[in-house]
Amino acid sequence: MSTQEFARWMSEIQARTESALGAALPDAAIAPARLHEAMRYAVLGGGKRVRPLLVHAAGALVSASPDQLDFPACAVELIHAYSLVHDDMPCMDDDILRRGKPTVHVEYDDATALLVGDALQTQAFQTLTESSFNISPGARIEMIRLLAQASGSRGMAGGQAIDLASVGLRLTREELEFMHLHKTGALIRAAILLGAHCGTPAAESTLNALDRYAKLIGLLFQVVDDILDAQADTATLGKTAGKDADNDKPTYVSLLGLDEARRLAQEMLTAAHDALAPLGPRADALRQLADYIVHRPF
Repeated sequence: MSTQEFARWMSEIQARTESALGAALPDAAIAPARLHEAMRYAVLGGGKRVRPLLVHAAGALVSASPDQLDFPACAVELIHAYSLVHDDMPCMDDDILRRGKPTVHVEYDDATALLVGDALQTQAFQTLTESSFNISPGARIEMIRLLAQASGSRGMAGGQAIDLASVGLRLTREELEFMHLHKTGALIRAAILLGAHCGTPAAESTLNALDRYAKLIGLLFQVVDDILDAQADTATLGKTAGKDADNDKPTYVSLLGLDEARRLAQEMLTAAHDALAPLGPRADALRQLADYIVHRPF
């Protein structure tokens, strides 16, 4: 896939994901209108949709149709959006800006933001149970299990708990990786595996290669996020820059320094490409998504 073809594919997936999310979310005119309006505010009109892109790229490996991949793509993005709403609240990271606009608790209020996160989480699982999601019962249950585990105490929520408990501490690299394999990496891994469960059953060797790639990409995403937080300004990022340093949170930059963090990102990128080598040209979109994560625009 050429660079131009990849850019076109990525734009198409982002557009169809936006449309699918708009259809999956309750209309703002339906009661309770303010809650539904806030849910749509939290999800629509922003974000790079990296997780849906990973769903579609992995699904292409198993000949899954884009129409069917829209369901897990929406589900994983709804979980991601809920996590951002809750992370931004005063009881967590207390941030006022997300994707270049006021965070949900600022635009609405704390109680509404809490309910938005709760509702988006349940909406994600409802999306995987829709009758028009034409997938076998066994595959559907496995996908629900994967997403639940990635979202809960052994995944994203657990990673956030470790993150909050680590403020002011100096973690080892192993401890930092453990935290981010859960906080960031678990949902990214789930996105890839959800896509891989949507088409022709994949060989065990294919699933193993995807799992290795997924774990590397999850960590890579966080390393790059830490680098961007340290070197970009708020207007460029669309969120408050330097927040982790101000809050004395452990990051790859605080642990390793900026130059070493950049070297680590490059090493992880190379390892992610190596993990996909057995899959051949079919995995080109996943390769280019790894490159995009490292060199992504703000």
